[in-house]
Amino acid sequence: MRPSTFRVGVVLAVAALLATALPAGSQAPVREISRIAGEVYRFRNNNHYSVFAVTPAGVIATDPIDADAAQWLKDEIRRRFDRPIRYVIYSHDHRDHIAGGQVFADTAIVVAHHRAKETIVAEKRPTAVPQITFTDAMTVELGGTVVELAWVGRNHSDNSIVMRFPKERLLFAVDFIPVESVAFRDFPDAYIEDWIESLRRVEAMDFDVLVPGHGPLGRRAHVGMFREYLEDLRNEVLRHAREGKSLDEVKALVTLPKYQAWGGYQQMFPLNVEGMYRHVQLHRVRN
Repeated sequence: MRPSTFRVGVVLAVAALLATALPAGSQAPVREISRIAGEVYRFRNNNHYSVFAVTPAGVIATDPIDADAAQWLKDEIRRRFDRPIRYVIYSHDHRDHIAGGQVFADTAIVVAHHRAKETIVAEKRPTAVPQITFTDAMTVELGGTVVELAWVGRNHSDNSIVMRFPKERLLFAVDFIPVESVAFRDFPDAYIEDWIESLRRVEAMDFDVLVPGHGPLGRRAHVGMFREYLEDLRNEVLRHAREGKSLDEVKALVTLPKYQAWGGYQQMFPLNVEGMYRHVQLHRVRN
């Protein structure tokens, strides 16, 4: 994983230089395409990522991210590979990953978990409504490439799925399995106990490369590392809550130095503690 991490660092450094040369409010988005393995590629739009697979029969794409990003990706796929996009698979319903799906609607079938479709329609997400949905598992096959879709339980949302590319031995999972990074803010739209169990299910899957929706590539071992983080955080916060500590006291007492080098620790960890405190206060057993 070190070369990928190095490349990401170089891109970020270049982006910082570009930002200083552009007027305020006109910073160009950082976009790139890089090959992960075989014919599976990773698309970057600033700090959001998706993946796509190029097959002889067309392209299987995933999260469009937003309309401008989707149009850029569509144009680049046409220029580089001269293939139509035949499928678009949404990782979950959250707008910052699946907005802009209408850009691909002229050639692609949109696939998502059935609960994602319900939320996309109810919340009027600015994207194409999925045409095909599933409950537990589904396989998409195109031009000899197979993508296995699985709902592993509630976690960061109630409709997040994982996408496994068995030939390339990689797994795409968005927002609920960061690589050596703490969780986002105070666990909005999350189901903590189910999240831990969903991570156990992913740990049992057969893959080598973990491709998250943010940050660097990882390994299957990173799934267990993040599960342990959630368990450690829950256990520490629960211990103090049972002793009657207030939220401010718990935020001062819980530090988990084991994870201080992880991404987002300084900014997000206090919010993680706050969200976990609310969770254990709602769900812990009282005498």
